Amino acid sequence: MGTHGGAGSGRTRVGRYELGRTLGEGTFAKVKFARNVETGENVAIKILDKEKVLKHKMIAQIKREISTMKLIRHPNVIRMYEVMASKTKIYIVMELVTGGELFDKIASRGRLKEDDARKYFQQLINAVDYCHSRGVYHRDLKPENLLLDANGTLKVSDFGLSALSKQVREDGLLHTTCGTPNYVAPEVINNKGYDGAKADLWSCGVILFVLMAGYLPFEDSNLMSLYKKIYKADFTCPSWFSTSAKKLIKKILDPNPSTRITIAEVISNEWFKKGYQPPRFETADVNLDDVNSIFNETGDPAQLVVERREERPAVMNAFELISTSQGLNLGTLFEKQTDSVKRETRFASRLPAKEILSKIEAAAGPMGFNVQKRNYKLKLQGENPGRKGQLAIATEVFEVTPSLYMVEIRKSNGDTLEFHNFYHSISNGLKDVMWKPEGGIPEADEIRHRRSP
Repeated sequence: MGTHGGAGSGRTRVGRYELGRTLGEGTFAKVKFARNVETGENVAIKILDKEKVLKHKMIAQIKREISTMKLIRHPNVIRMYEVMASKTKIYIVMELVTGGELFDKIASRGRLKEDDARKYFQQLINAVDYCHSRGVYHRDLKPENLLLDANGTLKVSDFGLSALSKQVREDGLLHTTCGTPNYVAPEVINNKGYDGAKADLWSCGVILFVLMAGYLPFEDSNLMSLYKKIYKADFTCPSWFSTSAKKLIKKILDPNPSTRITIAEVISNEWFKKGYQPPRFETADVNLDDVNSIFNETGDPAQLVVERREERPAVMNAFELISTSQGLNLGTLFEKQTDSVKRETRFASRLPAKEILSKIEAAAGPMGFNVQKRNYKLKLQGENPGRKGQLAIATEVFEVTPSLYMVEIRKSNGDTLEFHNFYHSISNGLKDVMWKPEGGIPEADEIRHRRSP
């Protein structure tokens, strides 16, 4: 990554890590790219809001799950290296995986050949089975959690953080909040209390179906009808599935958890065993001091890390700039031209950073957004409830050169389609802000029309 001055370049330091751009965010956490200043290694850091975690009385569960995750070393599970805490945040340092989501492959190429689908499914089952043997259940297996490393090996993320996808309701019981029910087992939707292992396997079955079919087994625009299909396991395998694959999927997508096939039975299934390579492991001594110290009630301030930063936009160096572009085609750098602009989009600007932000603020105000400003970031919160909760948008400005800035606009909550519409409207108001090199990058507008269905 090359050395660039720590504090001077507007970078935030946490312990021995220098934080870079945000890779994703959810209700409880955001994930940032980071670099270990001592070793130069790139990692991902998941940042949790301590207050939310405390408020939901999840400390014991999170401490237990994080401890277990530190002990897990498996080629198909994202490694958790260490945990730190500041006064207000918890930082979980994890392996950075750079090959994108497995499902981006399907989005770009359509369904996979059966042998390829089986290879990923074997790796998924290896990961899930291993974690179950250590008492950790995922409970929220879905495409976003299936990543590929640079060698195309499957890595499952968010194992052991299942406590975060749960809400503690007034009755004091844990209830899972279903984001996309498409991957969720019927007994989980039913909220009847369930066996984590059986529920995880159901999700693996849905994932296998999608890999081979290129579409979901259960789809319905009406939520109640969708639930009914899932309860009855009302789905049909396409004609191109082999008979033995159909049989296996039928056994996994059994709506009754007590008759559903087990993972051990899946592993001994003939279709599954074809070309199977058992995972190779390294075992190592793991120290849990850091986990214990972040939840230490005495709150010894010596244990806490501090976020230190300068007041100016984060500098984005060439390496990160290239890593944000798809492939090395710099034309797609500021506007991804594919449908994978699901959650974020970006453009370049020659205006000073402060001016860019105030123009975005001015454009978003009349559209019914509350704006919060901090450093070189804006948070826009929609006032009216959207299809999937209020639309929330995060904006950040990065300095590429002293006179060129990159602006990233990301959906942090709400519906993707609403985000597209928001971006379309706001980009009309930002024509004078967006910079277009002569003959280089087609207008954001044009791309949007090519992208829209």
